[in-house]
Amino acid sequence: MGPEALAQVLRPLAEMFQAKDYPNLLVGLGAPDDAAVYRLNAEQAIIETADFFPPVVDDPYTFGAVAAANALSDVYAMGGVPLFAVNLAAFPEDLPVEVVAEILRGGAEKVREAGAAIAGGHTITDQEPKYGLAVTGLIHPDRIFTKGGARPGDRLVLTKALGTGVITTAHKQDKVEPADLEAAVASMLRLNRAAADVAKEIGPHAVTDITGFGLLGHTHEMAHLSGVSFEIDYAALPWLPGARKYAEAWIFPGGSERNEAYFGRWVTYVPALADWEQRLLHDPQTSGGLLVAVAEEAVPVVINRLRAAGEGAWVIGTAGAGHGEISVRVRY
Repeated sequence: MGPEALAQVLRPLAEMFQAKDYPNLLVGLGAPDDAAVYRLNAEQAIIETADFFPPVVDDPYTFGAVAAANALSDVYAMGGVPLFAVNLAAFPEDLPVEVVAEILRGGAEKVREAGAAIAGGHTITDQEPKYGLAVTGLIHPDRIFTKGGARPGDRLVLTKALGTGVITTAHKQDKVEPADLEAAVASMLRLNRAAADVAKEIGPHAVTDITGFGLLGHTHEMAHLSGVSFEIDYAALPWLPGARKYAEAWIFPGGSERNEAYFGRWVTYVPALADWEQRLLHDPQTSGGLLVAVAEEAVPVVINRLRAAGEGAWVIGTAGAGHGEISVRVRY
């Protein structure tokens, strides 16, 4: 579902569950974030999230692992530790059981890598395979990462390169270079665990992960909830191998157009970019990196610690006064 339709259908639910009536629901529909958080006591809160989608790669095991990494990412984006997960799956009746088993094995091994466990699940019959997880995590109520909280002067640090949407779409169209797909898969398989651990050490002002709404959609959400604007340095953006090539050939997933149609109203380009470059900034990401807003003086420490942990680390923008606006600056 696109962001505009999603906002419309969720609005009545947010009105139904008012924050004042549920004081222990620390993060819910009132200020949408990467996952819900419910306080159990003064020391513990649970994080709950769910995510599933159709295959983005052909190999069943890899599909399962990527889907699991994507679902786990929301717990890391909130600063939490995954505890357990349940499978969410839809498979055609004629799909060989060996294929189903490999999808579930890929997901299970990625969950185990995260230090969590598969505790069950639910499966239905559908014409198109779909797989993902509902994940439960744990966090201290006073240490929750949220999208809101970025401050003017903060720097934006991104931990993974962009472009998984156009690359996996090129794969579906049999137009992808094997090395480009291999690089995208390696990125999607990497958990955001280490990046989140670095963020915990630093104390970020705001955190989100870059997934289905693309870079500009998720940066707008962070800016809007924080009550700031962001200036994105276009030249600083990291791209996976082949991403710009496929975008220039206008190979985009459908979500790119929906994202641009909705979030584009908050974005300006100075100077203007080519149409394909603008659309690429709205490319939906699968298992994308974390976007972390930190104080300017903390940037060198964050960069050094991320790189020491084997993570990507790119300073891509700056926060300023505003109300959710995004300015993409192109410096020649």
